[in-house]
Amino acid sequence: MSTSAPSPDGAAAARTFTFIGVTTGKSAIMRIFPAWAEHLGLGGVRMAGCDLALHAPPERYREAVEVIRSSPSELGALVTTHKIDLFAACRDMFDFVDPYAELCGEVSSLSKRDGLFRAHAKDPISSGRSLDEFIEPGYWASGGSGDGRADGPEALLFGAGGSNLAITLHLMSGRAAPDRPRRVVVVNRSPARLESMRAVHEKLNEQNGELSEQVKVEYVHNADPAENDRLMAEMPPGSLVVNGTGMGKDSPGSPVTDQGVFPERARVWELNYRGELDFLHQARRQEAARALLIEDGWRYFVHGWTCVIEEVFDVPMTPQVVGELSRIALGLRRA
Repeated sequence: MSTSAPSPDGAAAARTFTFIGVTTGKSAIMRIFPAWAEHLGLGGVRMAGCDLALHAPPERYREAVEVIRSSPSELGALVTTHKIDLFAACRDMFDFVDPYAELCGEVSSLSKRDGLFRAHAKDPISSGRSLDEFIEPGYWASGGSGDGRADGPEALLFGAGGSNLAITLHLMSGRAAPDRPRRVVVVNRSPARLESMRAVHEKLNEQNGELSEQVKVEYVHNADPAENDRLMAEMPPGSLVVNGTGMGKDSPGSPVTDQGVFPERARVWELNYRGELDFLHQARRQEAARALLIEDGWRYFVHGWTCVIEEVFDVPMTPQVVGELSRIALGLRRA
């Protein structure tokens, strides 16, 4: 873990941006960030990995966060994997907690501004930016491809983890009504994760009233890929289908079988960008016949990082800047 302690000769420690994860050294961002920092003119900031075991003891999270909070050379951090556990252990250490962090009970960005140590949950923002590149404004309101609102496209999300939770929040409240799907179906192997998602949606509905309630969310407990095939086959044309399970990267396989048929003109989003990517390949095989529009998780990866960099370094991430950073990262993706 980075400590950013002063050097023995009294020289100031290097300005540090910390990446809190599990195996940070294996991430492509360790190659990409120095090039981004140079392009953005961040002035010699170094990235430090902080590896913590899954579900580490609360004191380990507090130790890591205290280093960032107390050292002037520590600028902030991006948090992956530990977002919920870290927030639960360190909630009292933050001077400011943004509404998404309060709503979701997690934190992905630590930053300092105006003397405040701040916690943000950026996934709803990064997923929204990614989704808005993939699904153009007015898509849901127009029925996707002119099919009409009454039987227009819906959304089918495999997995109830943090990424799909963020996507549901954007689908429910990220655009003005009626540019929202009328129904979102979330499928997960664990009923506990579904209930956790439901609780967040209920909090959102309490805050927004009928606005977010206009999107009907169905929570389906299922682990059978054949049943997922059936659910997918029932989706209207133009529907959004998302693999947010981690299958194809963190674990083998896909949430659907090779016999599963994607909805005609579906928008298919594989949130993974590396690994075996079985779900992505299944969609590719039907791309022409079903007129699919397919996206992998690369832009989501880019937006996830740029949203946090924007907060930590106060650098506006315009579409042009994100495009430049994506181009730079793509050149280093498989380096």
